[in-house]
Amino acid sequence: MDYERMNKFRLLGLTIAYYRKLRGMTQAELAEATQLSRTHISNIEAPNGKTSISLNKLFDIAEVLDVPMKDLFDFRER
Repeated sequence: MDYERMNKFRLLGLTIAYYRKLRGMTQAELAEATQLSRTHISNIEAPNGKTSISLNKLFDIAEVLDVPMKDLFDFRER
């Protein structure tokens, strides 16, 4: 995976973490609500992680966080 793609995964994970914390949710709560493991959520949010995520699960995360899907890809400084 090239650097640019890895950076987008990193930014996506950081954005998910941002909205999760904004909603006052723990990784365990998000994991339970999306039927993922807490470890998988942690790996998605990890800034140095290389974990990918299915589009289906990304829709689930956006729904649980009550965030439009497009906002998860609005990579800005947080």
